[in-house]
Parts: sequence; C-alpha cells; structure tokens
Amino acid sequence: MQLEKILSTGAEILMKTLKTNKKFSLKKRSTSCYTVAIAGNPNVGKSTVFNALTGLHQHTGNWPGKTVERAEGSYTYNKNSFNLIDIPGTYSLLANSPEEEIARDFICFKSPDAVIIVLDATCIERNLNLALQILEITNKVVICLNLIDEAEKKKIRIDKDELSLQLGGATIVPTNARDKKGLEALKKAVENICKDGSQIKNVKNNYGEKIEQSLENISKHLSNEKINDIDPRWLSLRLLEGDFSFYSSLKKYLPLRALEDYNLNEKIKSEKEKLGFKENNSEGLRDKIVETLIKRSENIYKLCVKTSKKDYDLKDRAIDKFLTSPLTGFPTMILFLMGIFWITITGANYPSEVISSVLFALEEKLMNFLVYCSVPPWICGITVSGVYRTLAWVVSVMLPPMAIFFPLFTLLEDVGYLPRIAFNLDGVFKKCGCHGKQSLTMCMGFGCNACGIIGCRIIDSPRERLIAILTNNFVPCNGRFPLLISIIGMFFIGESLTALSSLSSALILTGTIIIGIATTFIISKLLSKTLLKGISSSFTLELPPYRKPQVGKILIRSLLDRTIFVLGRAVAVAAPAGLIIWVMANTFVNNTSLLIHCSTFLDPFAKSIGLDGIILMAFILGFPANEIVLPIIIMSYMSTGSIMDIQNPTQLHLLLTSHGWTYITAICVMLFSLMHFPCGTTCWTIKKETKSLAWTLASFILPTIVGIIVCFLVSNVLKLMPIW
Repeated sequence: MQLEKILSTGAEILMKTLKTNKKFSLKKRSTSCYTVAIAGNPNVGKSTVFNALTGLHQHTGNWPGKTVERAEGSYTYNKNSFNLIDIPGTYSLLANSPEEEIARDFICFKSPDAVIIVLDATCIERNLNLALQILEITNKVVICLNLIDEAEKKKIRIDKDELSLQLGGATIVPTNARDKKGLEALKKAVENICKDGSQIKNVKNNYGEKIEQSLENISKHLSNEKINDIDPRWLSLRLLEGDFSFYSSLKKYLPLRALEDYNLNEKIKSEKEKLGFKENNSEGLRDKIVETLIKRSENIYKLCVKTSKKDYDLKDRAIDKFLTSPLTGFPTMILFLMGIFWITITGANYPSEVISSVLFALEEKLMNFLVYCSVPPWICGITVSGVYRTLAWVVSVMLPPMAIFFPLFTLLEDVGYLPRIAFNLDGVFKKCGCHGKQSLTMCMGFGCNACGIIGCRIIDSPRERLIAILTNNFVPCNGRFPLLISIIGMFFIGESLTALSSLSSALILTGTIIIGIATTFIISKLLSKTLLKGISSSFTLELPPYRKPQVGKILIRSLLDRTIFVLGRAVAVAAPAGLIIWVMANTFVNNTSLLIHCSTFLDPFAKSIGLDGIILMAFILGFPANEIVLPIIIMSYMSTGSIMDIQNPTQLHLLLTSHGWTYITAICVMLFSLMHFPCGTTCWTIKKETKSLAWTLASFILPTIVGIIVCFLVSNVLKLMPIW
C-alpha cells in the first residue's frame, strides 16, 4: 500500500510539471495522413517536384505485378503527413501501355485525397490532354505549373485565372521546382484539397451530341450503383469505348453488380450500334475522344497563353534540325561518343595511378600486420594476395573511368540530348524488328551493362524487352575499357602519351564500339525473325526542350546512384573471384598450378579463334568482373601466384609479344572482349529482371557464340593476308 501511494503521488507531480513547464510540454503528433498522387507527362519536371517535396523521405519499388518503377515519399506540412505517390509519366489515360494503365487505375480506384497535375509552363498545350482526362475522373486536383522560370525567359505569359476557369476552377500554382520556388504555395493548396475537399466540379469534355446522349443513357444504369466516387459519366465513356484493360481493372478493384447485368451489356451494345460502331471495334470512338481533347487543349492554350516572342523555340528547332538530321545527326552522335571516351581515357589515368598506389601501399602494411600476428601464410595469401589485391585492382581501374563517364553521360541526359539519340536510332531499331527505346538502354550499357538491363523496363513489349536484354552486352561497359585501351595503346598507337595519341586511341575505341553497335543491330534482327518473332511496336517520343544542366545534382546522382551502386556490385562478385584465382594459381599438381593446367587444356581451341589458353582462361576467371582479365593474363605469363600489375606499357608489350602475341592476337582479344558472356553482376541482374534461368543462360551463351564465330573468321582471314 505504501508503494502504491508513493507511485500515485509521483504521477500527480509529474503531470503538474508537464502542464506548467514548457520545457516538458508534449508535442502533438501529425493529426492526419493523406495520400497524394503526382501525375504528368514525361519531361515536365514531375520527378523534380516529387524530389523537392519529399527530400530524402522516399523509396522505390515496382508496382504489384508490373516491372514499372514506383516512387513513394512523404512530407509534413502544418502537422499533417502527406504520402506522395509518383505515378508513371504518361501522355494519356487511354491505356496503351502498363504506365498508362497504372496511372489510370491509381487515380480511379485508389481514391487519392488529392492529385497534383504537373504541367510544363513552356508547352502546356501538349500537357493539357492528360489534365483534361484526369479532371473528368476527379475534382480533387491541384495544377502545378512548373518550369515557370523558363517560360518567363521565353517571354511566355500565362493567364492563371483564365486557365483556372477553363479547368473547372482548379487551383493553379506556378513553381520552379529546381530552385524550390512555389513549393510552399503548392503544399498549402494540396492541404486545402485534402482537408476541406474540392470546391470545383468535374470537367466535362463535349464529345458531340450523339455520344453525349449515349453517355446519359448508360449513366442512368449506374446511378444506383456504388461506384467509389467515380464520375458516372466518365465511367460510362470508358464502358462505351470498350477498353478491355479497364474492364479487367473494374472487376479487380470495383466489382460492380451492373457489369454482370445483362441489360447494361445490351444497353452498351445498343448505344454502340446507334453510333455506328461494331461491338468489338471502338477505334473510331477513341479517335473522336482524342480529337475532342486535342481541340479543347488548343482552345484553352489560345485563351490562356500569350507570347511576345513568336519564335521563342526557334533556337531549339534549329539545334534539333542539326542534331536529328539524317546527314548530320549520326556523325554528331559519333563525335559526342568519341569526345566522352577521349575525356574518360585522358582523365582517368592519373586518378587510377593515385588510387592504385594508395591501395597497394596499404596491402603491404596489411600483409606485415598479419605476419606480425603470426597468421598462417596460406591465410595471408588468400586474404591479401587473393581477395584484397583483386578488390584493389577492380577499384583502382574501375572507379576513375566511372566517376568521369557517368557524370558526362548524365550531363547529356540532363541537357536533353539522349532523347535525340533515341530519335536518330529509332528507325534503325524498328527495321530490326525492335523497339526504339532499345537505343536508350543500349546507351546505358556503355556505363554498365547491368544498368542497361535495368533500363529495359521502359520497353513495354515483353518480346522487345527480351531482345534488348539479350543484346545489351554487345556494347562494352566501362569494365572492358581498360583492356581495350591498353591493347590499342600497345599495338596500334605506340608509347607516347601525347594529346594526339589519346585522340587516336579514342578514335579507334569509338570504331570498336561502332562494331559492337552494328552487332547489336544484326543480332536483334536475327532474334526478331527467329526465336522472338513479332512486329515492332511504335512509341511516342517527346523531344524535351534543352535545359541548363544542374551540375551539382548531376554529380550527386551519377556518383551515388550509378558509380557507387555499380562499384558495390562489382566488389561483391570480385571478392570471391580473387579467392578462387589465388587458390588455382597456388595449388600445384605435378609442379604445375591448376591455372596452367586449365590453360593448357583450353589452348588448342583458343588458338583456333586467335587467342591462347591463358587468354581464354583469364576471360573465364574474369566472369565476376571484366576489370581483372588483364591482370590475370599478366599473372599467368609471369607465373606468379597472385594478380600482377605492370604500369610500364613497354614492359607489358614486351611480356605479351614474348608469349606469342601478334597484331592478330590483339585484334581477336579486342573482338572477344566486345563479344563474350556478360559479367557476373550483369547475369545476376538479368536473372532478377527476367525471373528466368533459361533466359539468363541464353544471354550468357548468345554473345559467347557470336564472339567465337567472329574471332574464328577474323583470325583465319587475317592469317591469309601477307601484311600480317
């Protein structure tokens, strides 16, 4: 009893203290949590708005049952929590792709508390098509007029009041998300919609007297049906249109009794017949819907947008005329590619030497420490000479080129040049029976083939996505550049390290890569005509306006999201490789290491394709990371028990030629490096993306067979030529 009295008295004192002392006052938690969708066309700055609102409070994943990426984030405003869902960028909700289907279904059936529609202030006419469709579904809308700073530079004036009137009274918030301007007003507008509900009415687009009458007739059958706050008129339009994907979504999210009603089905069929459309063919109706939306977008644009500079986009069009012309587009693209490689080659040399000297100096101290601790020699060999030395080589060789290449590549992406590359290559890929978006995934492969494989998610067709995955390895990643550059320098350029020699090296490397691109086209064509037959699908490609690059964000995004991510995966697969290589090089049978035994076994076959057993064995052991192929070759030729690095090109050239290397060997090694099995990281990524071991094996076998055939033909043809 005494204890209970003490506890009771203590509790009373504590409560009085909390009430009277501000220092101990309890903060109220967020009172409500709202779900907000953010929608818009591609290239309107939707992701920038999302990132600016959510900051670091975001994560990504895939939509259930889809490989389309989903981004979610959260932010707090006036003690309320807002969960922001970045739905896929799309041009329309008339679902022709997984992205459009996801965007439509989320807005329709997930009932978000508010929808932020992001418009590009420099070209709102094109964006209004999607905005008008969303406003037919829900009135809980805030219009984010982004890139308002660029519109002002181009002397574009937008009448926000008139625009709001034309869009049913929706709140218009001008923003410059890149500089975080207008975000507070956007948050306030979203809060008002979420807390107080929308005061605007759903926008109605007039599709003509006959269609409007049919919509009214069908709506009567839905008036008594619980339809989850979806506008009956819009629902009637979708049912009349006969969108099969929408029917399946209705049954999944909202099983309406009326859908099973024979009278409703008959009513829809009857209304279609009145309009002159067949039951299973509504293309004419869809064309009418699209035509209505386009005309209304044009009318709103004329009413709301004025510009004192009629030719504000003349400069962009002039640049596009040059960059996308059949005569100048491809040469310019090759020059850009060569320039990036030249900067990467010349810029990576010194950082690689510095990192290498630091890491290998640390290796000596680590070895001395283990010896001091009386660690057995074989453990020292595995951990230091095996695993550590392999990792040190991978990091020193791989990190500098990636740290240069990825920012340059991201710079082209940020400026707006990559979509122009896709535009130039779209026709070629289409002739190969593939998708134009494969050009973008191929470009991603230059940095890392694993990134290129992940990028294949943007291709909607499963058949065309598989072709892109199977052929992505024919463009070399930065892990293969060190071997290619070393061979070019030793056998085709010479020892001088002048600006001219590095330019020549970049030129030859670009030529090698063009061979890889040509191989991509040829194999894609063969696959589309044999194993993966089908008709190539078309896609809408928007050429975004040229924008001033954000150097800070480019560096952060390219270094953290790409360089560190890829390096981490490479390290994860290279560590066990170092252990295996050391064991094979230091396990002897009849006074000969297992590594040499295996190389000798492979030698006859390897020589038939212009290589030798040691080179072929190095490629096999280099499966975890392409960067370690050359060190394994050096180690095997020098008969050392661990990976070696010869910094002097003259010594390395002498070592290779003394073991039978000729110009034919150098050419075949370059070709086989270009066309052989993907590295371990890429294979791992292919398995995750395709969820199929069979297709992963196919992606491993296909380029290897092509590489063997090409090397066999080239080596035997060159041997017949007197010059060699």
